[in-house]
Amino acid sequence: MTKQAGGQRRLAMAHAARVRTTDDGTPLTVDGQRVAHVRESWLVEDRWWTEQPLRRRYWELVSEAGRDLVVYHDLASGRWLRQR
Repeated sequence: MTKQAGGQRRLAMAHAARVRTTDDGTPLTVDGQRVAHVRESWLVEDRWWTEQPLRRRYWELVSEAGRDLVVYHDLASGRWLRQR
């Protein structure tokens, strides 16, 4: 987290990710790292009442090297982003 003006803290920013998936959308690789295990997946739908609704499918993964990965697929834009 980084500190901002007013004492508020901001969570880590997401960065573009290269994700290869199965036919059903499950990640197989993230930035060249093979996925060994899917811990969980969840859908976030928010701000549906605005002009810019938010629809994301999140994935908490473990790479073959044992690293924790969190990525999401922005369902509006089609982009994949990585949070850690």
